[in-house]
Amino acid sequence: MSESGEHGKTPVFTHIENDRAQMVDISGKTEVVREAVASGRIYLRSETLRAIREGTAVKGNVLATARVAATLAVKDTPRLIPMCHPIPLAGITIEFEEGDGYIEAIARVKSYGRTGVEMEALTGVSTALLTVWDMVKSAEKDENGQYPVTRMDAIRVVEKRKGVQ
Repeated sequence: MSESGEHGKTPVFTHIENDRAQMVDISGKTEVVREAVASGRIYLRSETLRAIREGTAVKGNVLATARVAATLAVKDTPRLIPMCHPIPLAGITIEFEEGDGYIEAIARVKSYGRTGVEMEALTGVSTALLTVWDMVKSAEKDENGQYPVTRMDAIRVVEKRKGVQ
């Protein structure tokens, strides 16, 4: 699939030129409203999910902490991912939904600029999930110090939009 999403064409890698990584020149693009939504899941023991839901986790309010960490990570994306442009962020929303054995993090990032916000949304989701893991890791370990249940998966861009308010 090409960068434009077309199947059957040779992929175009805009961040590589002559075998060198580069930041893409976006000066010719017009500024428009851009939005991306990303999500991901962390699977946890039922006891841990209950502690998070009831607010009894040892380290404190897990989801509030994960929400702040995700927001900070979204803002720091260009510092973490070398070829990402610093962009003006218009809004960041981090939500959580509990499913059967997991918590899903959903990041919605909005900008008014010349490039998309997919990497910011993915960074927010990933950091939210990592923060949840960090806050509950003592409850998730087994007798050998391993994590037999805990895992993160399904981190993906759910939707991206360009040019709509």
